[in-house]
Amino acid sequence: MGAALGLTLSFVALEALGGWHAHSLALLSDAGHNLADAAALGLTWYGIHAARKPAHHGMTFGYHRVGIFAALVNGIGLLVIAAFILWEAVQRLRHPEPASGAMMMGVAAAAVVVNLLIGLWLHAGARHNLNVRSAYLHMLGDAASAAGVVLAGALVVMTGTTLADPVISLLIAALIIYSSFGILRESATVLLEGTPLGVEMPAVIDVITRVPGVLDVHDLHIWMVGPGIVACSCHIVVTDQPISDGQQVVRCVVQALEEGFQITHATVQVEAEGCTASDLYCMGASATTGA
Repeated sequence: MGAALGLTLSFVALEALGGWHAHSLALLSDAGHNLADAAALGLTWYGIHAARKPAHHGMTFGYHRVGIFAALVNGIGLLVIAAFILWEAVQRLRHPEPASGAMMMGVAAAAVVVNLLIGLWLHAGARHNLNVRSAYLHMLGDAASAAGVVLAGALVVMTGTTLADPVISLLIAALIIYSSFGILRESATVLLEGTPLGVEMPAVIDVITRVPGVLDVHDLHIWMVGPGIVACSCHIVVTDQPISDGQQVVRCVVQALEEGFQITHATVQVEAEGCTASDLYCMGASATTGA
């Protein structure tokens, strides 16, 4: 992550300088996108470091959500940059400026290589970590936008048009907005403690009620604490039975949740059939029959 951050910052300076010399809004837009990526990588790096801090009395779940906050900030930052690019592109359409197509092609081609290289570094971690995935998507988006700048430069060289530069900038802005939407939605879902993406509540209920000994389930809640940490709490109803038997049912429910939905932190409360919430002591059907 540190190497990726250093490489990105170095290339941002090169691309911004190239965009200024070439009078290319597309290159400057891509440099701004890369700068956002540098911030994303820095936040991701910090989020990973913070998540490793141990839990304590004041933070019983630890610092896993630092990475989620970082992903949210990344997404918002992308929208701000996209808005700036849209504004500048509209101004260029109204007042066209000539750009150097050859320099646009050369610098943007290098940007494609750099972003794909960093994307390969982050690919493995992006599968299981929202924070890393947000940075990974930044890299892929940058590679695509840089490829667009190469195309714009080619059009400038072949046709001499001044419209290719701002039009490609508009497409880059649209790509940035699209890539940020998924990050914002998923990070907001985590912070609002919504059901994690990919987890279907009816399927969870079905798995729990299929466990031998479970008669019903209620007060079911599933949320994500942080990257790779999904929590669940629920009440299950069982027949009146010894505590040891009830605990065996609980263990089976916990195992089923972990195997079926990668829920690694489950809290299951057992309720005996025939008891109500107001019962302090539940004698059970067999005790009342014998009375």
